[in-house]
Amino acid sequence: MNTAFPFRFMTRLARSGPVTAGMCICSLVLWSSTALADVDDEEMAAIRSQIRSLEAKFAAMEKRRSSRAHASTPSEAATTPRTLRGSYPLHPHAGSTGIPVTEEPAASDIRIGSASADAPFFRYLGPDAAAQGAPHGSSVDLSSSSPLAITQTSVDRLPPVFSIGNISVRIGGFLELSNIWRDSNMTSGPATAWNNFPYANSPNHGLSEERLSAQLSRFSTLLEANPTSSVRLQAYVESDFGGSGGSTNSVQINGYVPRLRQGYFTFTQKAWGFHLLMGQAWSLTTGYAKGVLPRNEQLPAVTDNNQIPGITFTRVPQIRIGKDWGQKYWLALSIEDPQATVSSATASGGTLPATGDETVGPRVYYENAGGVLLNPDTQYTDNPVPDIVLKGAVDTSVGHYEVFGLARWFRSVVETPGSTHTHQVTRFGGGVGGGMTVPLATPKLQLTGNVLAGEGIGRYGPSLLPDTTFNSRGELAPVPEMHGALGLIGHPDSSVLLYLYGGVETAGRRRYTAADGSQVGYGITDQNLGGCDVEFGTCNAQTRTLASLTAGGWWHFLDGQYGSVMGGVQYTYIRKFAFRGNDGMGNSVYPTTSGNTVYVTFRYLPFQ
Repeated sequence: MNTAFPFRFMTRLARSGPVTAGMCICSLVLWSSTALADVDDEEMAAIRSQIRSLEAKFAAMEKRRSSRAHASTPSEAATTPRTLRGSYPLHPHAGSTGIPVTEEPAASDIRIGSASADAPFFRYLGPDAAAQGAPHGSSVDLSSSSPLAITQTSVDRLPPVFSIGNISVRIGGFLELSNIWRDSNMTSGPATAWNNFPYANSPNHGLSEERLSAQLSRFSTLLEANPTSSVRLQAYVESDFGGSGGSTNSVQINGYVPRLRQGYFTFTQKAWGFHLLMGQAWSLTTGYAKGVLPRNEQLPAVTDNNQIPGITFTRVPQIRIGKDWGQKYWLALSIEDPQATVSSATASGGTLPATGDETVGPRVYYENAGGVLLNPDTQYTDNPVPDIVLKGAVDTSVGHYEVFGLARWFRSVVETPGSTHTHQVTRFGGGVGGGMTVPLATPKLQLTGNVLAGEGIGRYGPSLLPDTTFNSRGELAPVPEMHGALGLIGHPDSSVLLYLYGGVETAGRRRYTAADGSQVGYGITDQNLGGCDVEFGTCNAQTRTLASLTAGGWWHFLDGQYGSVMGGVQYTYIRKFAFRGNDGMGNSVYPTTSGNTVYVTFRYLPFQ
C-alpha cells in the first residue's frame, strides 16, 4: 500500500472548507472499511487452507500409525478373507449342500496387546469403518431354514458400530407390530399357551380374541474381543418386552416391561476347537442348523413366541463346554437350570388320597412360592441338581444331524402316614432325542425335524405337558412322553420365505388306585367327562395329545441404507385330545377341542 498517498490527501483536505472536508472524511472511512474487509477475506481463506492441510497431514499420520500397528501384530482377520466355519459357502445357493450356515463373526479391528495400547477408550467407527467389515448386500438373509433375522436378531452379520477400549460393539434388533387373532379367547399376548385351548364347556370356547402387540420388539448387543488370532471372547445380550409388572394393563397404557431373553458370554479357542458358554441361552436340547454354537439354533421361522407344538427348547441359565473336530464333528455337554411341571390335585403341603387299608395318605411337599428376586406369584419346584444334556452333531455334504441325551432329577419331601418326620425322595427322568436339517435336491427347499422321547420331559415342549405326578408313596413319578415336529422351508425368491410345520406332543399314563377305588395321577380314565361338551359343564379332562399344523411366510419387501422392512403372515390349527372318560352312564367319552390362530406381523430392522 502507498504510504505517501494518505499524507498528501490530508494536506489538501486541511485547505478545503468544512463541508468539503466532512464529505471527504466519510468517503475515506468507507474506502478504508472496504479495504479492511478484503484483507480479512484473504486471511480467512489462508487459514482455511492451512486447516485443510493440517487435516490431511493428521489423517496420513493416523494411517501410517495404524499400518505399523497391524504390521507389528498380525491378525487372522487382516491376513485372510472372512470365511465361514468349515468349508461351507457364505450363501447356500452358491454351494452344493444348501446347509444353512452362519458366517463366523468377524474379528474386531481393536485387539488386546501392544498394538492397541494407544487406542482411545471409546471410538466411534462411523459409516466408513463399518462398511469395511460389512457383508455385501443386505444382512437380511432368508436363504437359511432358520434365518437369524427372523428367529433372533442376526447381529453377527452386522458391522461393529463402535468400540470401547479393545472391545467392538455390534447392535441389532427390530421393532415389531403383530395383529393376533384366535377363534377362542385365551387372554394371551403374542405367545399362545397351546394346552389352554378351552373345551366347549367354557364360555371362552368359540369366543374370538383380537389383539395388537408390540411386545416382541427385540434388541440385542454383541461385544467381541480377540486377544490373539485363535482366541475369541464374546458377550451377547438380547431382550424384548414380554414381561409384565403389577401395574401392567392394556386399558390406556400398555406398560409391558423388558425381560431378559438371552444373556451369556463365550470363550472360543479355535486352534483347540474348544468352546465355553456361561449364562442364559437356548438349551442344548434345541435343534441346531450347524454345529452346536450359540446363535446357530434351528428355530422355526414362526411369529408366535411360544414356537409350535413338537419343537424342543428351553431358554435357561447354563454352563456349556464343547469341542469340534474340523468344525465338522461336534460334542457338547451342558448343565442347565432345572424346573419341573407337576400334575396333581394336591397342593404342596397337602395329603394324597390313601391306598389299601390306610385312612390317610402321605403328606407331600414339592414346591414353594418365589423368594428374593424370584416371582412371588409363581411356584418353584424343589430340584436337587441341574438338568444335564450331552449332544453330538455332524455336518456333512447331505445335511446336519444330531443326537442327544437328557438327564433330570425330581425331588419331593414326604411325610408317611403315622410318621413324625419327613424324608426326601429323588426320582430320575430324562430322554433321548435327535434332529436334522437337510436340503431337498435344491438349496431352495429344506427339511427340518426333531424328536424327543422319555419320561419327565414335558418342560421341553411348548405345550408344557406335565413332567411328573405322584405315586401312592408320595414320590414324584415321571410321566412318559414324546414330542416331535417336521418343517418344510422354501425360498422361491431371495426376499421370500415360505414354511409349513407339523408337530405333535403326547403323554402316557402314571396312576394308582386309591382306597376308595378311584384313580389318582395322570392319564386316569374313570372321570365323568360328560360335561366337557356342555356349556358351563364340569370338565377336568387331562391332555393326552396335541397336534398342530402351521403355514406361513415372510416377505422382505424394503431394503436400503436406513434399514429393512419385513412382513409375515401365519396360520396355525391345533387339535387337543384328552384321555378317555365316561359320561356318568357307563359310556366312554373322548373330549376334544380345536383352535385357530392367525398372525399378521410387520418388522422394521433399523440396523440391517
